[in-house]
Amino acid sequence: MDASTRQHLLREAVTGRKRGVVGTKGAAATSHPIPSHVAIDVLKRGGNACDAALAAAVTQTIVEPHLTTITGGMSLMYFDAQTGKTSYMNASMGAPAASVADIGPADMASGRGAIVPGWWAGFEAALQRHGSKSKAEVMAPAIELARDGFEMYSFLYGQLYSRWHLIGKEPQGREIFMPEGAIVEPGTVLVQERAARTLEHLRDEGGDYFYRGEFARSFCETVRAAGGLITLDDLASYRVRWQEPVWGSYRGYRIAGSPPTDCGGTNVIEALNMIELLDLRALGHFTESAETLYQLMRISELVRIEGRAVHDPCRRSAPVDLIVSKERARVRFEMLQMGTPLPKPTPNAAGGSCHVTVVDERGNVATMLHSCFSPAWSNALFVEGFSVSAGGAVHFGIRPTGPRERAFSGADPNITFSGERPILASGSPSLSYLHAVLQNLVNILDFGMSVEASTHVPRFGGLDPLETLRGEAGQYAEAGFAPELLQEVERRGHPISRVSPWHWYLGSFEGVLIDAKSGQLHACGDPRRTGQAKAY
Repeated sequence: MDASTRQHLLREAVTGRKRGVVGTKGAAATSHPIPSHVAIDVLKRGGNACDAALAAAVTQTIVEPHLTTITGGMSLMYFDAQTGKTSYMNASMGAPAASVADIGPADMASGRGAIVPGWWAGFEAALQRHGSKSKAEVMAPAIELARDGFEMYSFLYGQLYSRWHLIGKEPQGREIFMPEGAIVEPGTVLVQERAARTLEHLRDEGGDYFYRGEFARSFCETVRAAGGLITLDDLASYRVRWQEPVWGSYRGYRIAGSPPTDCGGTNVIEALNMIELLDLRALGHFTESAETLYQLMRISELVRIEGRAVHDPCRRSAPVDLIVSKERARVRFEMLQMGTPLPKPTPNAAGGSCHVTVVDERGNVATMLHSCFSPAWSNALFVEGFSVSAGGAVHFGIRPTGPRERAFSGADPNITFSGERPILASGSPSLSYLHAVLQNLVNILDFGMSVEASTHVPRFGGLDPLETLRGEAGQYAEAGFAPELLQEVERRGHPISRVSPWHWYLGSFEGVLIDAKSGQLHACGDPRRTGQAKAY
């Protein structure tokens, strides 16, 4: 990528209103213009949707290190247009063999909260099964950006500034982000030479380097020196899981969602089953009707809170068919109408994540979440140029898991089908992943909005983590909702926390809409992050 192209893309890396894009040969939606550009460039060079999504993802570990890392996890849903099959890959957070039952949020600050990373195993497995390009070609843009650098942009600088007390604790953090003793200033080129070398080793040596070689040894030494539990055997034992998606329906559409332990897609289907019982056209949109807003807020929170109850299906039976059944939805919906109190919210940290959605000219669809599963740089640990995910401290603490089980993940890749053809692929990261997907699906499927219009609608979402711990939690609602709507919802007993417009905790909808008649691909960056969708 030449310097002028890079600088142009970085000028687009801003929050706020975005323009939608339309293409016929390919589209990519991510939370940063550089990865979106990289994905489209891969498509133009003959790659497919999987190649492009993986190229965007590895690029994000360099340009969005506050949101993702190769020591985190990855989850991919892929529709193969040639076979008509939809598959799901779980390369999410693994638990070590040592007990994790006593790990909680306080361990985010130490190595005890580290996870057995699935990110690289997922990258290799997805490329081998669905990709068409070599690792070298897919990884080249990320290696170049790490070695040559890119200009510091406002969102990354703001996150670094807010976590200054953490990133400078260890030598590698200072080496990467504070080479002159202070955080690299906006507009100044950030170079990540150590990360570039690591990516080159991964390109050349693959999983042998990451799970059994020098990287594995450095990872275990770093984590265990900080009180962690992960061993070399834990890393060597990690395996990707290929699963069948969970299937549901909504007003005549078929929905493919991520299966447990990536329960976000399953939760989407659960919630849609209840929303389907509402006549939304008669009630009105949730920005105009207090009744619709109240119902959607209650449904989304019920599913979010209860959705963690599914354990690792490889160890304990998970009755997924029952969970996503219409009958169960009807009972839950009727109970909500009786004024049944919602379960007590579970404290959760606002973690970082990235979602990538790509559709190619042949009709292949890739929609993927990858993540550090924790607030940026929570444990201040780095290995070979990359931060160490602290996600286990949150997820293992909320749902204790047994040896080497997968931990709960809110990963929510989903694809909507009209008959056998995909018409919308999407997902969202952040605290409000479920709420963001649900509201955008309602906007697009029920009210016929464009993706651009939908992403800019005021959004409600999850609960503030600190307020939840204090027992003061109210569900987030962005400025832009009419005050009388929020007041009516509160009068009916549902607490609300008002936040600024386009708040980044309210998710980032990375969706691509496929027009069944024209074949056009529509996408738009979410104003809550620095994303810019690209198409051609």
